[in-house]
Amino acid sequence: MVRKAGVILVAATVLCATGGTLFAGGSGERRPAQEEITFTSWRTEDIQRMQRINRVFMEENPDIRVIFSPVSDQEYDAQMQAAIGAGVGAEIVFVRSYDPGRVLYDSNLLEPLNQLLPQLESFPPAAVDAWGTEEGTIYAIPFVGVTHGVYYNKGIFRKHNLSVPRTWDEFIQVSRTLKERGETVFAQGTQEGWPLYEVIYSGLGANFYGGEAARQKLLKGEMRLTDRPFVRAFEKALELEEFFPRDHSAIDYVSMQQMFGTGNAAMFIGGSWEIGIFEDLGLGDDLGWFPPPVERVGDRLQYCFHVDAGIGLSRGNSGNAAALSYLEWASTPEFAQLFMNELPGFFAYTPGNYDLNHPVASKMIDAAQDADLTVRTVWQYLSAQVPSGNELMEEALILMYNKAISPQEAAAKVQNGLNSWYPAFRN
Repeated sequence: MVRKAGVILVAATVLCATGGTLFAGGSGERRPAQEEITFTSWRTEDIQRMQRINRVFMEENPDIRVIFSPVSDQEYDAQMQAAIGAGVGAEIVFVRSYDPGRVLYDSNLLEPLNQLLPQLESFPPAAVDAWGTEEGTIYAIPFVGVTHGVYYNKGIFRKHNLSVPRTWDEFIQVSRTLKERGETVFAQGTQEGWPLYEVIYSGLGANFYGGEAARQKLLKGEMRLTDRPFVRAFEKALELEEFFPRDHSAIDYVSMQQMFGTGNAAMFIGGSWEIGIFEDLGLGDDLGWFPPPVERVGDRLQYCFHVDAGIGLSRGNSGNAAALSYLEWASTPEFAQLFMNELPGFFAYTPGNYDLNHPVASKMIDAAQDADLTVRTVWQYLSAQVPSGNELMEEALILMYNKAISPQEAAAKVQNGLNSWYPAFRN
């Protein structure tokens, strides 16, 4: 994914409008009225960081004003579909990979980009595939990927003279030691299902169900979620529950982050996108990270390096010069470097030479060098219809962690839901 030398990534004063002119405070300078465009994403925590990125574009394009207006992750898809459908949506939009993003394109809510941005031909094919059709239409710039692993508080580990675990057994032993010594082991809650599926099952479970090789067999119908490797991943995920906080079913995602980021838990199973959040919460030099523990020493890491966010153009904006200028800039190495600097833990697919100096982000990339890379378990194809594999996994894992169903029953719940529509599972 990245070779560090300069790091090469292939993965894969606000002015106010008055009438028809703008006045730069006190100078008397008159400038043309600005064209205003809106950029939306599911990252509500990134407002200040995205404003700094967009300020660079606006300095280079003083006739364009960019407004970053994110929507909370759980409401993003529905709100964006409704807004674009009504003709009042943002011009520039974050687009999820594979099935969730394809729904938008198939609903005629995104503009095809092949003719507008011919440079997309040089982007990595595996990334393009996550935002493209079988006929070759690209409906979002293949922009960033994210990884999954375990954050830890270096100060708490030093306090108890603990080493970073490499294997699952070491991981459980470290967790048990921390619990016996009165520490809150994991800042994990089970109120919301998506972190359980996207991060714990897909991130940590891949080492037990077989990673990308098993995922491909699942897509082809050669394996089922009720097969032993996938059930075992459910079982391993459940082993961690005894180290979750008391009343974890009432802890939501934001509370989880605050618990860990303020130093009140030893570990957090999370995604690379959370580096900046924990830094903003004040964790600083105590922020550590390690990859998902393998089963045995010497096992090859099955590493969930998920194709996460593309950048699309909403319907009706193919002739919007301001939006096209921003989209053109968003496909350049300049934008990619700015984005990775401001939001460490997002890794750009934009071809170019980059400096990746953040110590935690560098460890995440290092882990990819000798790993087998995969994406979230049922994100591709298996979430194209209703009930989607993503939703089924979230529901099943919430029930499992709250002791309503067993790991075997959780696997069967997802499998049975997919059986209702996914052709490869009907035989």
